[in-house]
Amino acid sequence: MAVEDQPAHTPTRSADLVLEGGGVKGIALVGAAVALDSAGWRFERIAGSSAGAIVGSVIAAMQRAGEPMTRADEIMRTLDYGRMEDRRPGLRWLEWAPRVADAWGILFRLGMYQGAYLTEWLRGVLGDLGVRTFADLARDPAAADVRDRYHLVVSTSDLSRQRVLRIPWDLPEYGVDPDGFEVATAVRASAGIPFLFEPVRLRGVHGESTLADGSLLETFPVAAFDRVDDQPPRWPSIGVRLSSRASERAPAVPVTGPISMLRSLVYTTVDSTQIRHVDDPRDAERTIFAKPRGVGWTDFDLTPEQQQSLYDGGRAAALRWIARHPDGPRPTG
Repeated sequence: MAVEDQPAHTPTRSADLVLEGGGVKGIALVGAAVALDSAGWRFERIAGSSAGAIVGSVIAAMQRAGEPMTRADEIMRTLDYGRMEDRRPGLRWLEWAPRVADAWGILFRLGMYQGAYLTEWLRGVLGDLGVRTFADLARDPAAADVRDRYHLVVSTSDLSRQRVLRIPWDLPEYGVDPDGFEVATAVRASAGIPFLFEPVRLRGVHGESTLADGSLLETFPVAAFDRVDDQPPRWPSIGVRLSSRASERAPAVPVTGPISMLRSLVYTTVDSTQIRHVDDPRDAERTIFAKPRGVGWTDFDLTPEQQQSLYDGGRAAALRWIARHPDGPRPTG
């Protein structure tokens, strides 16, 4: 029986799930997760960055609420990507000159868009599933290893301290209670593409930190859950990537102006910091490559047909990986 034709079931195998960032292309992550669930995998812990943090938070909340994984697609379809381009109300008088509005947002708010719509959407979706703070996603609050305490971790980039900030793991170092930290705020920070969305501010013992897209420093945290002690691993990590293998030839994309230049700088930084993961044979073995074609990170005007194509592409990539790895990758976490 084909994986996609299997009846409803209870997942029987444990794995950690790692989801790469990739803007609107994150819909492909949903398709991959549904295929893995259909093959019997349950996700003990989930790590994500940017779009991977958005999808990962929804999946973690769904598992907590006992919802079937097939609902993930239904929930993610309620995200109106067009509304993510939410300029501040005071800039409506500049709608006739969008480039001027973009420049004003970058100069005075460090981002073209507020990101308020995404935050409120996350609060609504997660709240309906019974999740507000990371305490609601506790896995084992008493675990000695902080990585075992929560079902979800999201990567952000602390620009003020020039380092990766993994929420909620690293929050005690900032003097911030991880249990009381809002999941929606953490995910919004992780998805804050520089210059496109206003960054999130975090006040801690080090002062005020400016948090931006996790993809800048850790778009694919595939090794996040690998054991670093002397204990035997319990289950594997399975990652889903939205970018190319290192061997693929990427076409040249013209840089046509200042905004295009800024975006190209961000994308170049992301790709260069993560290329080692696809060159490592061990990481390649546990990675599903679900690169969508013909859709850019910031194509917020996606049609329903494009959304379906992204979902189908991610699902198909996962089914191919499952066929090649019927027993999964070797345990690491």
